[in-house]
Amino acid sequence: MTEATAPSAAVAEPDGLDLETMRESARRLLADDAELPTPEELETLTLLLRGHMMLLIPAVEDAARLLPEDAVPRACALACVGEARMRLGLEPGRTLPAGIAHAQRLARSVNALCDHAVNLDGVHR
Repeated sequence: MTEATAPSAAVAEPDGLDLETMRESARRLLADDAELPTPEELETLTLLLRGHMMLLIPAVEDAARLLPEDAVPRACALACVGEARMRLGLEPGRTLPAGIAHAQRLARSVNALCDHAVNLDGVHR
């Protein structure tokens, strides 16, 4: 994770969110060939993932609430939002492995929220 990559060009996505950049941030921790971050990189990446979640949560929640209350995609998206909010409230452990595990959970939430943003955007078009 010592190599910096240039951000990809922003693509018009749901609510103007740059989902590809958000997914790339998550891949830095979740890819099979991901390198272990240094403590400094981990702190930066954790803050970045938290920021992505803070943008995604209201966008997904707003899109889900446009669906009927008994719609399965609505229930799934709102459950994901609830879990993401819970994860935002958690603190990472004091060790590097615990911090990495925490950041990986945030990354999985970012991926899931991106999926819901795309799926719900398609429902509303």
